[in-house]
Amino acid sequence: MLIGELSRRTGVSARLLRYYEEQGLLEAERGTNGYRYYGEEAVVTVSQIRALLAAGLSTEVIRSVLPCFRDEGFEWCPDLRATLDRELQELDARMAELRRSRDTLADLLAGGTAAGQPA
Repeated sequence: MLIGELSRRTGVSARLLRYYEEQGLLEAERGTNGYRYYGEEAVVTVSQIRALLAAGLSTEVIRSVLPCFRDEGFEWCPDLRATLDRELQELDARMAELRRSRDTLADLLAGGTAAGQPA
C-alpha cells in the first residue's frame, strides 16, 4: 500500500510515517518511481509504535524493543525487561520532580515561601 493509504488506515499523517521510517521504526520498499510501498504488517507496526509512544518511550527505545512485539503482544526478548524497568524508573523520577515543582508552586500561590528561601 502507498503511504496515503497507510495514513488513512492508521490515522497517522504521512509526514509522521516518514519520520518513523527515518527513525528506523517502520520499513518501506521503494518502487522504481521512488514511492514508498508498505506491507499489511505496517498497520500493526504503526499501532504498536503509537502505543509505545503513548507509554512515554522515546523513538530510540522503541527501535530497540519493537522487534519483540508481535500481533498479539510481545515476546520477552533479551534485555526487554531491563529496558522497560529502566524506562519506568526514569518516568517515576520525572514524576517525583514534577510533584516537587508543583508543591513549590502551590506553596508560592498560597502565600508561602519557596523552598530554600527564608520565611
